[in-house]
Amino acid sequence: MARKIFVNLPIKDMERSKAFFAALGFSFNPQFTNDQGACMVISEDIYAMLLVEPFFQGFTKKPIADASKSTEVLVCLSCDSRAEVDALVRKALAAGGKAPNAPQDHGFMYGHGFEDPDGHLWELMWMDMAAVPAMPPQA
Repeated sequence: MARKIFVNLPIKDMERSKAFFAALGFSFNPQFTNDQGACMVISEDIYAMLLVEPFFQGFTKKPIADASKSTEVLVCLSCDSRAEVDALVRKALAAGGKAPNAPQDHGFMYGHGFEDPDGHLWELMWMDMAAVPAMPPQA
């Protein structure tokens, strides 16, 4: 069985978060979505569990970070092209997200990102593996 990843993120407003990510083209698994949490399908093996803060708090004794004021995680997703990176950022901005940084173009690698309505940072990157500089051998 392939390993899967479920990134759990605290959110303030379920409907706002679902509408934001649906506008970016993501879907939700209804089997694991209710008013407390939503299972956002990113790919066949990657999911984001959007959990309203009181429900999220039940999984940890630590305080929940306010992602609008501090960074608790950077979620980085690969894209199939530079155009896909730019398209997702445009969709995020149109849906109410922010672009905290300018695009980064390193020739063989291109990235940009957005901040969702709860302040979580999503980095998007495309890489041309054929153009990646060779790394020197490790001793």
